[in-house]
Amino acid sequence: MVVHFVPWNTSNNLLEETRRLYTEADTFGCIEKGDLVAIKLHVGELGNPTYVQPFFVHEIVRLVKEAGDKPFLTDSNTYYLAQRHNAYDHMNTALMNGFNMAPFIVADGLKSENYRTVKTRGILSEIEVSGAIAEADAMLVVSHCKGHELSGFGGAIKNLGMGCTSQAGKLRQHRTVGLEIDASKCIGCGKCRVACPMDIPEIIEGKAHNTSVRCMRCPMCIEACPMGAISFVDKPNLNKALASAALGVLSTFKKGKVSYVSFAKDIMRFCDCLPAPGERMMEDIGIFASDSPVSVDGAFLSMANYKVLNEASEVDCMLQVEEAKALGIEGETKPEIIKI
Repeated sequence: MVVHFVPWNTSNNLLEETRRLYTEADTFGCIEKGDLVAIKLHVGELGNPTYVQPFFVHEIVRLVKEAGDKPFLTDSNTYYLAQRHNAYDHMNTALMNGFNMAPFIVADGLKSENYRTVKTRGILSEIEVSGAIAEADAMLVVSHCKGHELSGFGGAIKNLGMGCTSQAGKLRQHRTVGLEIDASKCIGCGKCRVACPMDIPEIIEGKAHNTSVRCMRCPMCIEACPMGAISFVDKPNLNKALASAALGVLSTFKKGKVSYVSFAKDIMRFCDCLPAPGERMMEDIGIFASDSPVSVDGAFLSMANYKVLNEASEVDCMLQVEEAKALGIEGETKPEIIKI
């Protein structure tokens, strides 16, 4: 499967360049007249300056409408407690960040109660797919390629696996990673509990304990511990879970009904879920289009110096792409890239 590509060159009109890209890649070939088309995006946490610029998404909406279809913008609520944890706050964030050309439908409902549990393969046996995603006729997955603390990077596979699942599905994926507290190092200071938004760690007999099934394995307690007593176990498992969840999400669509556009611009250390995404990890690359999440992520990684992301996260970014391919998601980890 080939990936079509437009370099990020601000000497050109990049909006016009994307139109050429979509034509060459047949980006809208996955939709039929009258389809309810989910445009899956990340609207950015409130305060984040690096999410995909709204005018690019609005142009996609315009072209979908022009084809006679019914587009809606969508994303799922976050598990962590921030400005997109429920539908009310999520919709307000979408509006404040400029996404207003089509209805924004929170995919998993007001409090993440709307989902369909489907079977999948790999490290997960099932996954909770957000209801509006599962019921859509077609989907355009608009992704921002950037770093991520746990998975190394986030692109199309992460946009599918994490972004298209409910809070229960997000927790299921994160908990494939273990968390360990070295009692010989712990001094019972309680800074881990103070740092945790859910007040999960407990101090029992002068030592920290975390046995809660609600813990999503965020790094807050690890970063807060002055003794380095807390660490992740089997951290690469999240990449495997992303691939497994992505397979489950795609099982809710007929073959050929999902297409992908990925923007490799503002490639920061952390993801769009954070108001402060950290330092820039590499120069802007461009825009990719494909009908495969494996191929579109593989194309980005083949053009990026992703070793800097590996070093920052201590995981191999390519693992989620290779795992998705191994599970049967079509595409090539090192695809042919056609420059437009």
